[in-house]
Amino acid sequence: MVMRWDNLAAPPVEGTPGRAAPATPPLPLALPGAVVRTFDTPGFAGMTFHEVRAKSIINKVPGVSRVPFEWTINPYRGCSHACVYCLSGDTPILMADGCTKAIRDLEVGDRIYGTERRGAYRRYAVTTVLAKWSTVKPAYRVRLEDGTTLVTSDDHRFLTDRGWKHVTGAMSGDGQRPYLTTNNRLIGTGRFADGPKENEAYRRGYLCGMVRGDGHTGTYSYPSGVVHRFRLALADKVALHRTRRYLREFGVETTWFSFAPASSKRRSMQAIRTSKKADVTAVRELIAWPRQADDDWRRGFLAGIFDAEGSCSRGILRITNRDDDILARTAEALRHFGLAAVLEDRGLANRVRSLRLAGGIGERLRFFHLTDPAITRKRSIEGSALKCRARLKVIAIEPLGLALPLWDITTGTGDFIADGVVSHNCFARNTHTYLDLDAGADFDRQVIVKVNAGELVRRELAAPRWRGAHVAMGTNVDCYQRAEGRYQLMPPIIEALRDFANPFSILTKGTLILRDLPLLRQAAQVTRVGVSFSVGFVDERLWRSVEPGTPSPRRRLAAVRQFADAGFEVGVLMAPILPGLSDSDESIDATVAAVAAAGATSVTPLPLHLRPGAREWYARWLAREHCHLVPRYRELFRSGAYSPQSYQRELTARVRIAARRHGLSRPEQGDHRQLPQPSAPAPEQLSLL
Repeated sequence: MVMRWDNLAAPPVEGTPGRAAPATPPLPLALPGAVVRTFDTPGFAGMTFHEVRAKSIINKVPGVSRVPFEWTINPYRGCSHACVYCLSGDTPILMADGCTKAIRDLEVGDRIYGTERRGAYRRYAVTTVLAKWSTVKPAYRVRLEDGTTLVTSDDHRFLTDRGWKHVTGAMSGDGQRPYLTTNNRLIGTGRFADGPKENEAYRRGYLCGMVRGDGHTGTYSYPSGVVHRFRLALADKVALHRTRRYLREFGVETTWFSFAPASSKRRSMQAIRTSKKADVTAVRELIAWPRQADDDWRRGFLAGIFDAEGSCSRGILRITNRDDDILARTAEALRHFGLAAVLEDRGLANRVRSLRLAGGIGERLRFFHLTDPAITRKRSIEGSALKCRARLKVIAIEPLGLALPLWDITTGTGDFIADGVVSHNCFARNTHTYLDLDAGADFDRQVIVKVNAGELVRRELAAPRWRGAHVAMGTNVDCYQRAEGRYQLMPPIIEALRDFANPFSILTKGTLILRDLPLLRQAAQVTRVGVSFSVGFVDERLWRSVEPGTPSPRRRLAAVRQFADAGFEVGVLMAPILPGLSDSDESIDATVAAVAAAGATSVTPLPLHLRPGAREWYARWLAREHCHLVPRYRELFRSGAYSPQSYQRELTARVRIAARRHGLSRPEQGDHRQLPQPSAPAPEQLSLL
């Protein structure tokens, strides 16, 4: 295994609470004798704990690191905080219904697309996921001409214009095998488009397209009175259910009824309707053309009009209507997203015409992923040939210099479609239980617990070679994550540091540290003890999106207050500050004001930085949650992991101005209890990514 198993030993662990996982064959590159446990409690649902007895615990920081300390203690590897900064298996896989799903979310039995050779062509074919696993390996980035980026192992194979090729290889010797070069072009459609957000604008757009395309609204005067009517009849229940749900979210209630029975020429049709004046009026308002359509509305409109009037057969996607305005709006929305369409007019008496999407299967998939229509049967590409003019020439194959968790699956066809390119099963084995243990960036699911950490610290502090150097904790993995509440590794560690009067510091996002406040006070009487909390922002909504498994900023600041009241000089690491999300003057001032009110003695800003590998996954999260910020991030991080020095200096200056305004002093340089100033690039081991 690439991760640092060499400092771990394998005696069995006894007496630790939990429920042992079912017996499995030993992991050849993991830890013989390690106990694997899962817990049924909601707080640890879906998590696995690998309880090991480590050989050493006080680790020396590499000399190339820029942090101001030499030694660290990390009783855990992996983290139950589940921050979005951690790496995840977000590579999108093409599902059989035309949607995409992150590879980490696939399940055995899922139906996805692979390929089969039929006659002269390789064609898309629906297949089944037979197995799934993750492993930690040295990672490589493969960059393609169209901007597609694939992070994978060197052993992985992709289908190219010259056959299957590994990411790396050699012309001769033991490593001889076909491998990618910049002369190769991968086969497929290229990267998948990001899907829409199901927000109010998208829902309004969908209703406009659906109701204008296939619905009916009217107000009629009869001798008996005025009748108001809205009705929508469809053969596809899934689109009808979506429409009804969207209407309900806008306060319009409809009833369901059978519209027409099945016949030899058509399927049965169901319908929804309402006759309330207020509801019919509301429907008319919802489907009104917007004065200025935004991207979300356009995506929804295209999805709705396709569900109502669209078809996709024999590789041709059409949207048909006779209304000039609807056809013009549809064409404009397609052009807005760079999708070319041709107007087909057969001169029919009813003036029905069609917009035909040009560009082949790649553009069809882009349309589906951009808009997400409800009727998935229309998305089928089963049997389509792998003909595509996408610019998939390999332009770079770059080692990232670090090991990452890399997910893989076995399928019935022996391949699958990963972010638009044909990907071969990597290392298909009889069972995934023999694969390497993922203890890397799958932090929120796999946690390594060094259950003998306390006794190791005491033994290593007593060694004649130990000179009492400052030890930092929480700089790599939070030592007060939720798992600490169960395993309680920190009290014996603190007791050992106290008994040997060894200086140390702790950085945490966890309020569980309050449990050990009495021990920390005892230690502070005999040695230097630094306590710092990480609070990047105080916006509760942003916290729920970015750091869902951590205590809220409010709770962390309450813990700062308790430590300050206990006599500690508490520092706050304002990290990471997220461009466009928490770097505004208002956000900075609110955060610094809250830090000062909590009694902290210093605040240290740390701008976000994106190391290779993390960069790709963070970019996907950003595009999914805050797509409008993508251009700004591309500009800020175009030169690498760090934002420009000018941005860092400007951000640091604004935090310092706010700190002076709220009475916070600047940390003293050289004081090992404090964290470094970020005027230089952010320190490696303080990275949250």
